[in-house]
Amino acid sequence: MSLPAARKLSVLAAAAALVSSVGAAAPLPGAPAAPVKEPVAVGYGGAVASVDADASAAGIEVLRAGGNAVDAAVATAAALGVTEPYSAGIGGGGYFVYYDARSRTVHTVDGRETAPRSADAGLFLENGKPIPFEEAQTSGLGVGAPATPATWDTVLDSWGSRELGQLLEPAERLAKDGFTVDATFRSQTQANQARFADFPATAELFLPGGRLPEVGSVFKNPDLARTYRKIADKGTRVLYRGEIGRDVVRTVRTPPVAAGAARTVRPGDLTARDLRSYDTIRRAPTRISYRGLDVYGMAPSSSGGTSVGQALNMLERTELSEASPAGHLHRFIEASRIAFADRGRWVGDPAFESVPTRGLLSQRFADARSCLIKDDAVLTSPLAPGDPGTPVACGTTGQAAPTPHDAESTTHLTVADKWGNVVAYTLTIESTGGSGITVPGRGFLLNNELTDFSFAPANPAVHDPNLPGPGKRPRSSMSPTIVLDDGRPVLALGSPGGATIITTVLQTLTGRLDRGLPLVEAIAAPRASQRNQTTTELEPGLWNSPLRGELERLGHAFRQNAEIGAATGVERLRDGRWVAAAEKVRRGGGSAMVVRPSGTP
Repeated sequence: MSLPAARKLSVLAAAAALVSSVGAAAPLPGAPAAPVKEPVAVGYGGAVASVDADASAAGIEVLRAGGNAVDAAVATAAALGVTEPYSAGIGGGGYFVYYDARSRTVHTVDGRETAPRSADAGLFLENGKPIPFEEAQTSGLGVGAPATPATWDTVLDSWGSRELGQLLEPAERLAKDGFTVDATFRSQTQANQARFADFPATAELFLPGGRLPEVGSVFKNPDLARTYRKIADKGTRVLYRGEIGRDVVRTVRTPPVAAGAARTVRPGDLTARDLRSYDTIRRAPTRISYRGLDVYGMAPSSSGGTSVGQALNMLERTELSEASPAGHLHRFIEASRIAFADRGRWVGDPAFESVPTRGLLSQRFADARSCLIKDDAVLTSPLAPGDPGTPVACGTTGQAAPTPHDAESTTHLTVADKWGNVVAYTLTIESTGGSGITVPGRGFLLNNELTDFSFAPANPAVHDPNLPGPGKRPRSSMSPTIVLDDGRPVLALGSPGGATIITTVLQTLTGRLDRGLPLVEAIAAPRASQRNQTTTELEPGLWNSPLRGELERLGHAFRQNAEIGAATGVERLRDGRWVAAAEKVRRGGGSAMVVRPSGTP
């Protein structure tokens, strides 16, 4: 990799030495042999990192057959729809960031779901008050127009080298033959057991015989295999203009609830016209300079690129590589707090809101806001926003508004190929388990993405750019990120985790670029997440650390979160090899693979 002179890091030996395995229980007799999970891999020919070994293997299969990074990303995402159905699938959407090695340019695709054309600011209000979140989450009301298949079409038409049908083959095979259930899959099923049981198609698929899947057993999804085959044969028009789409609309408008279920399940208003009119958007990426590197991210409707970029701009004025661990964490927390204050006021769907993206990412605005950060004091949340149009040093504008609910599911994959193309792709169905509603006979869950809208303004005195609207995209926190040095890739990464995605990506970047941690260790490091809230979340590794006491004496307040995010990334080494890195422990550990491991160039 190429970094500024002060940050040239010796990663080659460190990365290879850190290879380890994270295994599930031994498979039951008859179960398919799952690829071994390794959190780091080093080698040539390309790399794939995801949360799941079968999905990473699908991407590697495509790379070995001559496909490029975009092809492999689609194949990996389709496989995640099989093995990570509670986090991703064709019933959801996401954001795709792509580095093209030939032109040395970064491109992004907004594949965010949209609200029905009938939606207005009162979508989640009843008698003038917000309905309970749980009733919005598990309903047709929270379902946006699925966007993932359209995203695949867009990226393959723009940069791919293979047909979609060919790239769906590994996932179709996986759905038909089955995969080995691990502890994470079982625990996520158990967490959703009560609501899954209220929908016959969901219960039949994920709770066969009314029981949770056993760790080590084989889980098959023949309906999804047939759905993938139909899309492979007829194209994504079968979802947007055909029979699968008709089933989606029917399911949203008349959710199939089990007889005797006591749950209030509200219908949605998604129509065939909403599906026909859905389209992805090619957007200019966000871009900021950090320590001499160019950091590219996802522009609104996601808040990821603006929030990560703004925070990095604020942190650049501090020499974090020389800061104490407590000093580094303090600065990180305060920069995150400020970025979230500004996110809440200014970021929404740019088709409906005048989002000051350039101002939010300007160094002038960052400098005006960063002067709020003091080494011997802590800011108080909720913090009022600043005005990127007329920055005032240490100034705020208007009243503060707390950060609303943001679910913590989603998944992320990162891919590189032998030509140097790179993909960072974050995709989701929102909450773990999405809406909880499976499209009967189709094998996939519908999203609950519209619950990412604000149900009502958090503070009635403050304009909320994220209220529902007709055809509007809800604000996201997804932060797929690619870092370049003089036009060449240094690293790419992203994470699931709702609003904690922003802080996870930010903390991983500073861990790698400022603290000098190898990528896999920057991903594994214990995390903190401050989102303009009264307390900062800490994982156990920081909660049980002396750092917590140091920061509490400074004035910080904390609460514990067992697990924040589940990042993956790839990094280009100076000798041309790729490092693929994933979680060591979170979500049961991730899966990093390369086409040809080191030693076999």
